[in-house]
Amino acid sequence: MADPADRDAPDRNSADHASVPERIAIERATAGDRLDVLRVLDAAMLETDADDLAARIDDGDALVARFERTGSVVGALVVTRPEPGRRHVDAVAVRRARRGRGIGSALVARAVRDARADPDADAVTATFDADLRGFYAELGFAVEPVEGGRLRGRRAVGGSDSNGG
Repeated sequence: MADPADRDAPDRNSADHASVPERIAIERATAGDRLDVLRVLDAAMLETDADDLAARIDDGDALVARFERTGSVVGALVVTRPEPGRRHVDAVAVRRARRGRGIGSALVARAVRDARADPDADAVTATFDADLRGFYAELGFAVEPVEGGRLRGRRAVGGSDSNGG
């Protein structure tokens, strides 16, 4: 289990602090979580390269939602750094039986807070299908259309940029 200092404290008043569901801890993924993260992402039909995931975990750019009672991984989020100053939510997924309970929101909110704590990070972005517009908008992302009918969300987290946050 993770260090208690690595857990989220619920705060229902801000998109930066989406409430963490009861008995769920949001933690940085460890090397021991790699297979569980791959399984969660695979079940959501999200493509993830296993070697790249290992690098993201090593860099601290992967989060897990863990059921505290059993320690099982019920959700995962992977961030990439496509360019200086930008963090990109490459994948976020929650096990089907746990969906609709705020776990995905808590994972994204934690990624935003982690980026905000990095003085070199200016924004968090995500590219997603139209049915997720509300999910990202509620988390403070400015949403715009991109090619192929998909959408891009952008949330400013620092620096001189003030779009979306």
